[in-house]
Amino acid sequence: MEKFLDLISREAEKAFEGAGYDRELGKVTVSNRPDLCEYQCNGAMAGAKKYRKAPIMIAQDVAAKLQDSEVFSSAEAVKPGFLNLKLREEFLSGYLREMSKAEKFGLSMPEKPASIILDYGGPNVAKPLHVGHLRSAVIGEAVKRIARYHGENVTGDIHMGDWGLQMGLVITEISKRQPDLCYFDPSYKGEYPEDAPFTVTELEEIYPTASKRSKEDAAYYAEAMANTHKLQEGDRGLRALWQKIIEVSVQDMKKNYEALDVDFDLWWGESTVHDVIPGMVSKMKEDGFAYESNGALVVDVAEPTDTKEIPPCIILKSDGAALYTTTDLATISERERLFHPDQLIYITDKRQELHFQQVFRTARKCGLIPEGTQLRHVGFGTMNGKDGKPFKTRDGGVMKLSDLISDINDQMRIKIASNPEIGPEEAERTAKQVALAALKYGDLSNQASKDYIFDIERFTSFEGDTGPYILYTIVRIKSILAKYSAAGEGRAPEGCVIGSAQSGPEKDLMSDLAGFSAMMDSAYKEIAPHRICAYIYQLSNDFNSFYHSTKILTEEDTKKKESWIALLGLTLDVLTTCIGVLGFTAPERM
Repeated sequence: MEKFLDLISREAEKAFEGAGYDRELGKVTVSNRPDLCEYQCNGAMAGAKKYRKAPIMIAQDVAAKLQDSEVFSSAEAVKPGFLNLKLREEFLSGYLREMSKAEKFGLSMPEKPASIILDYGGPNVAKPLHVGHLRSAVIGEAVKRIARYHGENVTGDIHMGDWGLQMGLVITEISKRQPDLCYFDPSYKGEYPEDAPFTVTELEEIYPTASKRSKEDAAYYAEAMANTHKLQEGDRGLRALWQKIIEVSVQDMKKNYEALDVDFDLWWGESTVHDVIPGMVSKMKEDGFAYESNGALVVDVAEPTDTKEIPPCIILKSDGAALYTTTDLATISERERLFHPDQLIYITDKRQELHFQQVFRTARKCGLIPEGTQLRHVGFGTMNGKDGKPFKTRDGGVMKLSDLISDINDQMRIKIASNPEIGPEEAERTAKQVALAALKYGDLSNQASKDYIFDIERFTSFEGDTGPYILYTIVRIKSILAKYSAAGEGRAPEGCVIGSAQSGPEKDLMSDLAGFSAMMDSAYKEIAPHRICAYIYQLSNDFNSFYHSTKILTEEDTKKKESWIALLGLTLDVLTTCIGVLGFTAPERM
């Protein structure tokens, strides 16, 4: 289906052309003065210079051509040259009837779906997930779902930090605590135990202890470096212990991500491309792109058009060790080899902007990807507390993600339990659904690149621009439709047909629904989940205005009632689809 604004713009374009002007001037937009009109066209202003004519005269000529329009009920020329437009109710309802029957409400699917690798999550193994991991997971999951809804082929990769010195530190600390483990016996030839020699709780305490000790004890640090080298060179025992570290960590990660309804297609880590690095580095040298500078191996990525200094990209440190840039470049190379993606999208903290600028330029310069492959970095801002500083626990520590999820679940459980009609089991299930909506919507409703204040009280409110408010609206619609069906009035909601709007609030709601495809398309192209949040908030507000001004179930005119029930059915379907791509669901009641 053609997007609604494109369709009505085509009507204005015909009028401009019919009046003797360039049809390209006929672009229609939603009015920024809804008190005056529903839509507007400012093409006469743009055409004034070209046609050496007062814009109001051009607007009057075009308005005259629109007097018998089947799309617009009124077209008024207003000084200095605006066209104020109002839609015919029957045209709008006809569009919604088509939309309600079309797959994905008429959203156009790509002729050739894009192959996209989405890199998000990015946790380190042997460390607990904390609040700093929330945004990458929530934004990345929404972007993945939006792109898939748009018809693209998307592969989500967690890209864990599972290599390097941090692994050497953990192994070293375990060796101090349990020196008799078979993993540290070079003469051991048997099978290694199935069970890990530590719990996830112990593992989470091991890394910070090791990290602190390595800064204070030079010998300990040297041992950790030696163990890192042995691990990367393939030491059998250390590799087996490392696998246990990953298994225990990933099992815990999956619990946290499952609580957020986030999942990944690939569980790649930096270690996945360890064996790719030597060949990649050799080729960079052979092709003349990589050279030594102060002992390190670097690639120049500065360009003449740069307005600020872009330092060379370091490929190997002076001691020959790889860095994040090295593993990111090797991962790009491996993703190209295995998937041939059209796009690579990275969701990380915006403070990594320079890192990705260097990596992307190096990848292109060294031919790791074809020229046509898009490389995009979506940098997100910080989640702050009410004091405007990065979110912390009450005692000033970094909060574990599981604790944050638990806190917001507890808040919502108290609110849901206040409804005497909902039993304990349903209350628990519903509280988790609504809490997840509060958490995800609270994050996604902000433009990703901006910092935001994490306020549990505001996010869990059933009023205002919040996830629970959106869910409450959905539950209200479900309740009305259930009552209509239960009344047995001869026709199920899906058998009803949308008719022309009978009031301003109804027309506003219908206009919102007509804008679905354009909104979803822009949310995908701009990688902007916040656009969907803004849309469903407006849709919910306009539905509630319509609901409060209309006696839906007590209406005696059967045709009117059936039209309203059909409109509610479409509103419910659109809202449910939108929250689905944002990554949460609605309960049956609240």
